[in-house]
Amino acid sequence: MKRFNNHVADAAAILFGNLLMALGMVVFTIPNNLAPGGVSGLATAIGYVTKLPVGALTFAFNVPILLIAWRMFGFKSLAKTLIASVVFSALIDLLRPYLPTYTNNILLASVLGGALIGAGVGVAFSRGITTGGTDMISMILRRPFPHIPAGTLLMLIDALVIVIAVIIFKDIEVALYSGVAIFVQGKVIDAIMQGLDFAKVVMIITVKPKEVLAALSSENDRGVTEFEVRGGYTGEKKEMLMTVVRRSEVSRTLQVVKRVDPKAFTILHNATEVRGEGFKGYDNL
Repeated sequence: MKRFNNHVADAAAILFGNLLMALGMVVFTIPNNLAPGGVSGLATAIGYVTKLPVGALTFAFNVPILLIAWRMFGFKSLAKTLIASVVFSALIDLLRPYLPTYTNNILLASVLGGALIGAGVGVAFSRGITTGGTDMISMILRRPFPHIPAGTLLMLIDALVIVIAVIIFKDIEVALYSGVAIFVQGKVIDAIMQGLDFAKVVMIITVKPKEVLAALSSENDRGVTEFEVRGGYTGEKKEMLMTVVRRSEVSRTLQVVKRVDPKAFTILHNATEVRGEGFKGYDNL
């Protein structure tokens, strides 16, 4: 049953995520000749010259990338990526005749297009799914160039796509507004990924560790880890407690600490992803 639910969640992420990406391209980026990075951005530029469907070109460009990745990583790890790639390419061409286009303000189009594409990518990423393209190229290039960070590779590939688009469209503003779309896209992806798994690591140094631990365990229903620490200045032995809570639980956690030990020293860290009991599991890795 759990496996079936995972498959349903994957299918929903593929459909909804790719729908958002296709909407961003069809309504905002393609009509304004924007190349929001990646294979789809290259397909937009080539489609402008050849008049071929952007979705079909996107899939055609993805085929050799997926074949190379298949030989390197195996089919099983690429199955969902292949399905997502087909769905994304098909949705672009299927939706274009029926959706309105926005060309009144290219800056607004780049922001909204980047936001929709980023939201779609973020939804897919939340299930460990990509549509191929530059993400897959980055994985492939990491083999011969392991010393280059993946983020740097993605940035270089997107920059190359923008340069090609500028040459084809003969308009430097393509680079500027495409850069805006890519920037917004990245921010939205980060926001979605962090929003899904965002949590706080709460570290509490207290002279009443047993009381604080008991209160946190009973009122928060979260696990608490206990460490023995020593003050660097005073040399005094104390106990440090560590717990991980969701955003909505931070205020309640601090209130518990304040009530039990008002002199406690509390440190909060952002945790953008937490896996384990009470949080996201390992099933979609």
